[in-house]
Amino acid sequence: MPKFKITDIFFDLDHTLWDFDANSAKAFDKLIAKHALPVGLSAFLEIYEPINRQYWADYANGIKTKKEVKFNRLIDTFDALNIDINQELIEVLAGDYLDFLKEEHILMDGTIEILDYLKDKYRLHILTNGFAEVQSDKMRHSGISAYFDLMITSEEIGKLKPHPEVFRHALQKAGVFAHNTYMIGDNFKSDILGAKNMGMYVVHYDPENQSDTDKKIIPRISHLLELKEIL
Repeated sequence: MPKFKITDIFFDLDHTLWDFDANSAKAFDKLIAKHALPVGLSAFLEIYEPINRQYWADYANGIKTKKEVKFNRLIDTFDALNIDINQELIEVLAGDYLDFLKEEHILMDGTIEILDYLKDKYRLHILTNGFAEVQSDKMRHSGISAYFDLMITSEEIGKLKPHPEVFRHALQKAGVFAHNTYMIGDNFKSDILGAKNMGMYVVHYDPENQSDTDKKIIPRISHLLELKEIL
């Protein structure tokens, strides 16, 4: 249990509150239909999803740039599918995908209920590595913007979680000490280790129960409503 009074809670957005996988699939379904792409959604996602995960991991590690994530993940996917797409169309597809994506509004199970439970007890904030130009729209379309005092993106700092400067900036912007906060997120390295190393309390949201870390060391939940047992 925390030794200090908790006043602020930082949430990751994608895969933690906002169901990225479900929303991304809907966005790509619209994209494939709009541009009459010669591939089915399931076949596309089977190739795209692992490529996308690797690009985001490389982005967080400073190996890939935002531009490479935005465009090259699509280039690599179409190459793997043996579909010839020129650069001009890639740029159109990348833009349309983000436009479709930010309009989707599927939330992780329990999101609204847990935010209603927490909103009068703590100040709530979003701390995300996602692209700044779409994160606010995602929150607005899914009806959760009003729950949060701050929406902080790693792009503001020029670093990505788990870089300590991201968490330092977030704490300063919120005007709070690390020991008065929790960070809740799905990515063990970016969200949990990054925040813990800054002295924040943490809860690992692990809906697939993939982590084998001792819960006594790193509190872990598989459903958002389990936060009621912690906060």
